[in-house]
Amino acid sequence: MSKKETTSDIENEQLDDVQNETVEVEEQEVVEEQTAEEKLQDELEQEKNKFLRLFAEFENYKKRTSRERIELFSTASEGVMKTLLPVLDDFERALTHIEDDKEAEELRKGVLLIYQKLVKTLEQKGLAAIAIEKGDVFNADIHEAITQIPAPSDDLKGKIIDVVEKGYKLGEKIIRFPKVVIGQ
Repeated sequence: MSKKETTSDIENEQLDDVQNETVEVEEQEVVEEQTAEEKLQDELEQEKNKFLRLFAEFENYKKRTSRERIELFSTASEGVMKTLLPVLDDFERALTHIEDDKEAEELRKGVLLIYQKLVKTLEQKGLAAIAIEKGDVFNADIHEAITQIPAPSDDLKGKIIDVVEKGYKLGEKIIRFPKVVIGQ
């Protein structure tokens, strides 16, 4: 081989090497571009997930505050109602005692009228008496037992024998539990 062929071969080899390197660099750039694109896609997915979580948290917050606001409005008068319950009790006691006195018929009518008006007004604001009768089954979630006495009959064991104080609900919330005597 001649020197010319050798030089030419070397140049061709170098040219091939340069071309191969160029192809490799281009492939690396394509790989790098793909990885950069994939990185951006991953970052986009992460940001979407963060956004969706934040949006869901905000929706839950709105629902919770809305529920709390509705509950607050429905039970805002709870304190006033609790202070008026003894007045209702006093009216009921007065009515039972006035009925015994036949001379105070006009007084009884007036007191009854005022009592009914007060009860109606409180009912319009959401107050409701808890209906309990003698012989109902005692439920610790709804009733407050103040004492137990021997049951007059076997069928009254564990049941309400007497109602000492009426219970009241404001909306769905019990603001005063009825006080009862149960049979033992």
